Amino acid sequence: MDTKAQILELLRWVAERPRTYDETIDAWGSHCPRLTIWEDAIDERLLRVERGRVVLTESGRELASP
Repeated sequence: MDTKAQILELLRWVAERPRTYDETIDAWGSHCPRLTIWEDAIDERLLRVERGRVVLTESGRELASP
């Protein structure tokens, strides 16, 4: 699966229901520099963390919607 497809999967996962930062990092974080899906989504401003919750930005919502 390419990086764009994995980012889309992450965005749709977050869109399903409220997610905590800890839950998201547990599921999507990586110590491998070749698997930076979480970091890429943050860098592309598709996600942000607010009060311990991971939320989609407007751009992230647009990509996550079917």
